[in-house]
Amino acid sequence: MNIEAAASTHLAEINSGANRINNMGEALEVFVKSAFANALDEADVDVIAHKYDGTFSYGGNANNIPDAMILGGDAIEVKKIESFNSGIPLNSSYPKDKLYADDHRINQTCRNSEGWSVKDMIYAIGVVQQQHLKHLWLIDGACYAAERETYTRIEQTISCGVNKIADVEFSVTKELGRVNKVDPLGITYLRIRGMWHIENPNKVFQQIYKINQKNTFSLAAIIRKSKYDAMPESDKQAIEKHANIEVKPIKIQNPNNPVKRLEAVLIHISRS
Repeated sequence: MNIEAAASTHLAEINSGANRINNMGEALEVFVKSAFANALDEADVDVIAHKYDGTFSYGGNANNIPDAMILGGDAIEVKKIESFNSGIPLNSSYPKDKLYADDHRINQTCRNSEGWSVKDMIYAIGVVQQQHLKHLWLIDGACYAAERETYTRIEQTISCGVNKIADVEFSVTKELGRVNKVDPLGITYLRIRGMWHIENPNKVFQQIYKINQKNTFSLAAIIRKSKYDAMPESDKQAIEKHANIEVKPIKIQNPNNPVKRLEAVLIHISRS
């Protein structure tokens, strides 16, 4: 609702460094956070800060997931891409159906920000071209990623395999592994890191939804039906009665068992 009512989807450039691409990623984060905090068209920085304080328990940092956590609600991870179809880089963090407090990739501030053990995950994936947000995906992690054991099993198998190599020295690390003293002088070491990617939602959900690239802006939100049904009735009615918002039930492949269908809801907004 907040995004549909926003006056503009132009992203103001963040002047916090020389890298324009990173700055646009930060600008997208600000847009997404402001949307959740109902602060998109707010100019007063004190009002914005007050709304953020009332909305989020954690505001994220540059090196750890997530980018934000809603107080008593979902965790949010924001990803910026420049192509409608490019893959989504997740770096060292595997895809998340949910965020767990015992995940070693989150920092202590996040872990202690509120009393929590597990949160639903939202992936906010924005297609940004020339400082303009062309399309925004908001995807329930449980509609997009498998349960965490699917990914941790791969990481653990790789790490255990590396540690079985004879005649090398290993260090304890949060990465997949680190091999010390590779050369005779013992001055070279090898860091083994995972670089995770996930397919673009435009490909994953192509049977459900197709982006009209001629639109100035569009949004597609995909969430489990059970999650949508649990929303306050007043919120659902406001969405469903809005003239510019389309809501329809869909069935998608279950990320944990593709032969089974998962009941979900698609919420769509577009501006020509």
